[in-house]
Amino acid sequence: MKKGLLFLTLLFLVGFGCNVFYTQKGPQPSSQSFETINPVAAEKHLAFLASDSLLGRDTPSPGLELAAEYIAGRFAEYGVQPVNDSYFHNFNLSQVSLGDSNTLELIDASGKTKAFRIKRDYMPYGMTANGKTLAPVVFAGYGISAPEYDYDDYAGLDVKGKVVFVFKRGPQQENPASPFHLKKDSHYLQAKYKIDNAIEHGAAAVLITSDPLHSISLKPRGFAWPSLYKFIPDNALPFTLAMEEDEKIPSIQVGKKVIQSLFGSVDELKSIQKSIDSTMTPNSYPLDSRALLQTSTDRQLFPTRNVVGLLKGSDPAVQDEVVVIGAHYDHVGFIRNAPAEQDSIYNGADDNASGTTGVLLAAHAFAHNEIKPGRSILFIAFAGEEKGLYGSKAYTETPLFPLEKTVAMFNMDMIGRNHPDSLTLIGYKRSPDLSKIVKKQNKKVGLTLAYDREFYFGNSDHASFARKDIPVIFFCTKETPDLHKVTDHADKIDYHKLCRVVRLLYLSAWYTANMDERPVLTSKN
Repeated sequence: MKKGLLFLTLLFLVGFGCNVFYTQKGPQPSSQSFETINPVAAEKHLAFLASDSLLGRDTPSPGLELAAEYIAGRFAEYGVQPVNDSYFHNFNLSQVSLGDSNTLELIDASGKTKAFRIKRDYMPYGMTANGKTLAPVVFAGYGISAPEYDYDDYAGLDVKGKVVFVFKRGPQQENPASPFHLKKDSHYLQAKYKIDNAIEHGAAAVLITSDPLHSISLKPRGFAWPSLYKFIPDNALPFTLAMEEDEKIPSIQVGKKVIQSLFGSVDELKSIQKSIDSTMTPNSYPLDSRALLQTSTDRQLFPTRNVVGLLKGSDPAVQDEVVVIGAHYDHVGFIRNAPAEQDSIYNGADDNASGTTGVLLAAHAFAHNEIKPGRSILFIAFAGEEKGLYGSKAYTETPLFPLEKTVAMFNMDMIGRNHPDSLTLIGYKRSPDLSKIVKKQNKKVGLTLAYDREFYFGNSDHASFARKDIPVIFFCTKETPDLHKVTDHADKIDYHKLCRVVRLLYLSAWYTANMDERPVLTSKN
C-alpha cells in the first residue's frame, strides 16, 4: 500500500473507532488501550450519571454523592490508585442566610449622611461577606480587567481599602463586534467576576448597579433572600466556598436613590456610561463620598467532595510531576414541587456527564496500557462547578500535589453534541504549547478544531488552574439549546464523537506526560 493511502486509512480507522498503534518518542499508548475508549463503555457511564435517580447531581445532594461513589468505584476497578488512601478530596461549602445587621449610609464631602433601606434601595448578593466597612467610594466603570482586549477599568486606579462602584454587564454590550457582547456569554459580565476582580484589586466593598443606558428598571435585585421574600423557599439559600469566607467583602446591588446620591442624577451616570461605551475607554475616578456598609450573614457548613485517582508515572526523574485530566460531575438539580407528569430533572447529560465520562474513559485507557507515561496522571471529577468553580478552586487552594509540580491541566466540559467532527479548543491563546500538542495529535484523530469560544475561558474548571499559572486547555463541543434545561438527555449524546474527543485528549495528555520540556502559560487572564 502506498504511504499516502496508508496514512489516510489509519486516520479514518482511528476517527471511527478502530484500534491503531502510533509510534512516538518514549513510552507509547497501546492499541489495546484505545479499545477501552469506545461508545459502549461511554454510554454505560453516561446513562448512570445522567439518570433520573441522581436527580440532577446538584451540589450538595444525595444524587451527587451517588455519582461520586460511582466514579471512585470505576477508578478502583481500573486500577487507578487513591491519593493518601482516599479517592476523595474533601472541602466544605457554606449555605448562607442573611443576618439582621445590614446597613448602607453615604456621607458626602460636607459630612451629611444619607441612610438607605434594604430591599428597596439596596440588596446584598449571595456572595457577600459578614463584614462592615467605612471607606471612600471609587467609580470603576464596568469593573473589568481584560488585558487580552486591551481594556482595564482599574488601570491607574487605587482602590485598596475603598468601596468600588461598578456597572453590571460590559461596554458596547449590544454590539456583536464587542468582546463584551451579551450573547458571547463572557464571564466578565457576571457579578461574581466583578466582585472577585474588586477583591483582587484590594477593594473593601462593592456596589453594583444595573447599567442605566440599557436597563428599564434600576430596582436593586442582588439575591432574593428568603428572609426578605415570603415566596422564596428556605432551600433557595446560596452556597459559597467555605474557605473563601475570610476573603469575601460586603457586596450589594444598589438602585436609583444611591445613584442619585453619588452622581447627582441617573442622567449623569448615563452620560458617563455613554462616554465609556462610545470610545471603549475606561473613565474611572474617586467620588466625593464615603460609604458605611455592613452586610451580615449566618453560615451552615456542608461537606463536599471532588473525586480523585492517580496513575503513577514510570520515570523516576519526573514521576513526582502530574498532568491533570478533569471535568465537573455536578449539575443543577431538579425543579421542586413540579407536577408528576412534568419532566423536572436537569439530567445534565452533555453538561457534564459527557466530560465526566471522558475522565473515566481516559483513566481506563491510561491504566490499561502496560507501559505507563513518564509523569503521573491525576484524574479529578470536580463538584460545585455550577455553583462557581468551587471544586477546582478548593483543589488549587489545597492541592494533593504541589502546584509547582503540576505540569498541565486538560479539562472536558460538554463534549458530546453538535457536528460529529467539530471540537472547540479554549485556552489556546494562553497555553500555546498545549494547543500545538493537541493540533499535532489531532492529525491522528481528524477532528475539525475551532477556536471561536475564547470568551468562554473563565466559565469552567481549567480557569482555577490557570489562575495558579498552570498551563490549561479546555475541550468543548459548544453549547446547545438544551444547556441547563430538563431536555439535556443521554439519548441526544453522540457517543462516537465523544470517544473521538477523548482519544484526542488521551493522546495529547500522553504526549504531555512524556515530553522533555514543560508547557508554558503565557497569560492567566
